[in-house]
Amino acid sequence: MGLVARFLENEGFSTVVLTPIPEFQRAVGMPRVVAIQYPFGRIVGQVNDSEGQREVLLATLSCLEKARVPGQVFNLPFAWPEEPQKTTWHPPEMSPIIKLFLGDVKKAGSAARKAKT
Repeated sequence: MGLVARFLENEGFSTVVLTPIPEFQRAVGMPRVVAIQYPFGRIVGQVNDSEGQREVLLATLSCLEKARVPGQVFNLPFAWPEEPQKTTWHPPEMSPIIKLFLGDVKKAGSAARKAKT
């Protein structure tokens, strides 16, 4: 994400990076960073929680409007509703792309395991 933001900034577009690790983004020089304490893979919220995801995105865009100087870091007030170890990471149904390639992935994994033995 950082490389895309830097490219867009160099082209004259203001950017904001939403991240669970603001220290890293700040270290690599992102101009505007929005921190949220959500797990990786769920940075805008839980699966099927469109209202919660919308709130996160609107809050992120609000930070873009408020940012006045490079290097600003904003911390969003949202808290993940579950303990990390109890978080359900996979949606109830596989995505179409996973369904399409699952057989190929399993075959490749099986072949790789056989090659090691």
